[in-house]
Amino acid sequence: MSTIADRLIEDAGLRAGVSRLTPEKIEKVFKELIAGECGARLKTYLETCVHCGMCAKACHYYMSHKDPSYMPAAKVTQTMAKLMAAGGKVDPKLIYECAQVSYTECNLCRRCIHYCPLGIDTGYIMSVVRRLCHKLGCTPQYIQDTAHSHSATMNQMWVKDDEWPDTLQWQEEEARDEFPGLRIPLDLEGADFMYSVIAPEPKFRTQLIYQAAAIFNAAGLNWTMPATPGWDNSNMAMFTGDAEIMSRVERAHYETAQRLRVKRIVMGECGHAFRAVYDVANRWLGWKWTPVPMVHSIEFFWELIQQGRIKITHKYADPVTIHDPCNVIRGRGLMDKLREVTHFLCEEVVEMHPNREHNYCCCAGGGVINCGPPFKNVRVAGNSIKAEQLKATGVHTLVAPCHNCHGGLEDIISKYELGMHTKFLGDLIYELMEKPEAE
Repeated sequence: MSTIADRLIEDAGLRAGVSRLTPEKIEKVFKELIAGECGARLKTYLETCVHCGMCAKACHYYMSHKDPSYMPAAKVTQTMAKLMAAGGKVDPKLIYECAQVSYTECNLCRRCIHYCPLGIDTGYIMSVVRRLCHKLGCTPQYIQDTAHSHSATMNQMWVKDDEWPDTLQWQEEEARDEFPGLRIPLDLEGADFMYSVIAPEPKFRTQLIYQAAAIFNAAGLNWTMPATPGWDNSNMAMFTGDAEIMSRVERAHYETAQRLRVKRIVMGECGHAFRAVYDVANRWLGWKWTPVPMVHSIEFFWELIQQGRIKITHKYADPVTIHDPCNVIRGRGLMDKLREVTHFLCEEVVEMHPNREHNYCCCAGGGVINCGPPFKNVRVAGNSIKAEQLKATGVHTLVAPCHNCHGGLEDIISKYELGMHTKFLGDLIYELMEKPEAE
């Protein structure tokens, strides 16, 4: 069995952070964290794990490497268990190892909970390790840059205030060539819903905004998008362990919706953003649920189909398979609605096995893909089991309603030469829906 020390990868952010640490500082910060932010949950998990190994087959890293050091229980043993046993009095090099394990060798996908006979949430434990690393100033360089972007611009791609409305206006003008009279309403008060997206859409996937506007226009919906910061629903600070920036970003998102007095928020096809808005930042801010009702696009498209508002001219002819994103399937239970939407749109759906809440993670979520090039090869090699799962379907079209999943799956498809392509639900709806005849 290897150890994390055997496969340590150089990262400028981690190396610089660790260079500033002393055992005394680590001990002080660790004790403050455990006393101030952690309770019986963490202690119970650590004390009840019997190291039975049942979690091994739950983890795509273990299933890809077949190395026991990648087991969820082993990840805890190499990180939080050592910290607790030493009372935080450890050498700085252990913090580097903890950071690599928690940020890049665990996607926080929480699949392991389903296999643990005691229900231990290793993802939660790894989140606490990340929180410690953040408070010690030891985070991977690339994802830390994203957190800085959230702090400075309230979005993850350094999109400037004027660039956002300019992009929406540009997409509206493009769309009106195909859909005369289409509007992307900005700051419309009292609309039925505010549509929010992640920052990569205006940065380099603008066609998704175009497509969403086309779908909403064809469905005759009363909607709006904000013109001010608060439009980005993504939140990489949640994954760096920076709860303070995470909560600032989500407060801006909630307050933007409240300012516009919309009935609810409809979120684009992103899993981690949904997790941040629906289940993490709201609790950090003191709300049991969100202050404004919100739904993921899967559920929203399902509603439109049930209401007869989405009309298609034909079904997608080629067989497709469905990838179940962790944060909206294990995290929200939208597996059946995802299938109903996909079956409505497609002639033939070939299921992956396992599927639904037992589906393997894309290996891009949990902020892992945002840790950047130093860890890309590790991430792709760590999910060869997903490549096997995809290949076994024998299809060439993969439906994945999540941005991070697209990034991770496309890397796997390329590496293992699977000859597949990925589609969002919005891609399919736009392609298949009734459109006005060209004049």
